[in-house]
Amino acid sequence: MLRPSPVRLRYQVLAFSITRTIVNTAYRMIYPFLPAIARGLGVSLESITLAITLRSGMGLLSPAFGSFADVWGRKTALLLGVSLFTAAMVLVAAWPSYPALVISLLLVGISKIIFDPAMYAYLGDRVPYRQRGLAIGLAEFGWSGAFLLGIPLAGWLIARAAWPAPFPWAQTAQLGIPLLTGLVPQERWDAPFVWLALLGVGLVMLLWKILPSDIRQGSSRTSLRQGFRTILSYPSAVAGLTISILINASNETVNIVYGVWMENAFGFQVAALGAASAIIGIAELGGEGLVAGFVDRIGKRRAVGFGLGSLALACVLLPLIGTTWQGALLGLFIFYLAFEFTLVSSIPLMTELVPSARATLLAGNVAALSLGRMLGSLLGPVLFTFGLPANALAAALMNVIGLAALIFVVRENVAKIPAQA
Repeated sequence: MLRPSPVRLRYQVLAFSITRTIVNTAYRMIYPFLPAIARGLGVSLESITLAITLRSGMGLLSPAFGSFADVWGRKTALLLGVSLFTAAMVLVAAWPSYPALVISLLLVGISKIIFDPAMYAYLGDRVPYRQRGLAIGLAEFGWSGAFLLGIPLAGWLIARAAWPAPFPWAQTAQLGIPLLTGLVPQERWDAPFVWLALLGVGLVMLLWKILPSDIRQGSSRTSLRQGFRTILSYPSAVAGLTISILINASNETVNIVYGVWMENAFGFQVAALGAASAIIGIAELGGEGLVAGFVDRIGKRRAVGFGLGSLALACVLLPLIGTTWQGALLGLFIFYLAFEFTLVSSIPLMTELVPSARATLLAGNVAALSLGRMLGSLLGPVLFTFGLPANALAAALMNVIGLAALIFVVRENVAKIPAQA
């Protein structure tokens, strides 16, 4: 296991957290700003959601893309992921159009399924197992950080942008004429992309500077086929991927219908859903903080078990206390807090199930999460015809099954863990 100095490693974890905040801002901002983007492009909301669906489908290809870190090395994969993100932002900044947005969304999706497994594998290589929960929990702040910091700033830019278009041929969709210096402020859906492109260039330079060489002494690189064969030979790894499918499927089974549920139950969609968005962001931050603070202390496998049990209980609790809008928001907070803790605490565990194919397994985990999200999005609306309790009970059952798989099948590959870890 390669060990950089503690001070240097802290800077690298901080750089990962900042990078993921910026990349996840681009990934997540499409949801709250759908109307502004559709207006700016002069297309329907359905056209934008189609592009989002295409991006979600990219997650199923993550084993092919995400295994780059095992084949080419961690630094190369990390730089490639950030470079693709930067190219996606530059494309929209230079050509703010629907085709450019679709291509950009796909590139950002690919950048994440390359960067994220490479980052987890990098931390798995260099952080002792006894401290890995803290390192990954801190890096995961980039997910909630995008929601709490990046997206509000992007919204401010969209609403207040008053500078000329970054390139002479960029035009406003409403007026169809080039922007000129001195025009009054107006809504510019593409404004965040300019700044994200500049930040992307800075991230490439930063990671190039602070990350060590890709040369992996004393070991050969694992091919994609070899990585898959290795993973399938470990029952713990297969069970771990199954648990990831169940965790995300249970979340999406509720996530896909909670907005409709709140609108139907309480009749004030904007207020309720706005509050719910803030609650979800705070819950995500809290879950990541709990992982950073406690997972290493109580043990990764035990933490995941606690998370699965808590998430099952949160699912059951949601319809019971959600008889008022205040209770519904409290139930959603508990649900998303338990989900984020469970999901993030599972990542350190996954890093040590198959150390010889670490990045390939983590890339497969991204595909498993995408598959779970797709299954939940299909199952959720069908169950909701019977009411929210049906969704909640199905989600709880998935987590109970995942807990059983964890207890009876999943074991860390302790033979590979150094004694000092």
